Amino acid sequence: MPSPSPAPADRASIPRHVAIIMDGNGRWAKQRGLPRIEGHRRGVEAVRTATYAARDLGVRTLTLYAFSAENWSRPQDEVGALMGLLELYLRSELKTFVRDRVRLQTIGRTADLPDGVQRRLAETIDATRSFSDYTLVLALNYGSRTEVVDAARSYASAVAMGREKLNDSSWEAFSRHLYTAGMPDPDLVIRTSGESRISNFLLLQAAYAEFYFTPVLWPDFTKADLAAAIADYARRERRYGQTSEQVRPDAAAVK
Repeated sequence: MPSPSPAPADRASIPRHVAIIMDGNGRWAKQRGLPRIEGHRRGVEAVRTATYAARDLGVRTLTLYAFSAENWSRPQDEVGALMGLLELYLRSELKTFVRDRVRLQTIGRTADLPDGVQRRLAETIDATRSFSDYTLVLALNYGSRTEVVDAARSYASAVAMGREKLNDSSWEAFSRHLYTAGMPDPDLVIRTSGESRISNFLLLQAAYAEFYFTPVLWPDFTKADLAAAIADYARRERRYGQTSEQVRPDAAAVK
């Protein structure tokens, strides 16, 4: 039975958008003397756990870094196995997404993915596009640098066709050409496995995000781990370039 959503009084401390760099599948398998693909299979189970844990905890959008633009350089048998797992995951989750009103979206150069994966993505996105309460975003063949290149090309084309005005350029105008157009920026970015880097993930969108690094390997990541990250986030003060006194007038009164 799903856990109840946070009480209304607590909602201000819940990140609207959480993004996760899912890392550690290979190490999880190696520690157990298992092939890497078994770590990826267990990683898919953690995806299912995180998807519904985030919703239960009050998150509105969850973005998962599922396959980076650089991951194509891995051994081809591993890449093929990852694509097969992705297609199987999409096929098995479609009815559940529709039942639970989970909207699926993607970011990245998905046109370069295998045809079978593209068909499953299109089917699931179409079947869930009308849902608005909770969104799962899969970053597939994604990289921030390729996103900037694609956005710059799109923006330049829009200027040439008169849809954008170069002299009136702004972040708001440029961001309409990112893969994430229409999505809220992430409030909290989590990386599992103990690594302390963000690996070309949402570099522009995470400009003011809070970061949380955990040693937990992705296949072991649980609802409790996500709750701990959100609790840590809730204790932080987000100032967006302002002072504490500006953000919290009561802070000045205490002094």
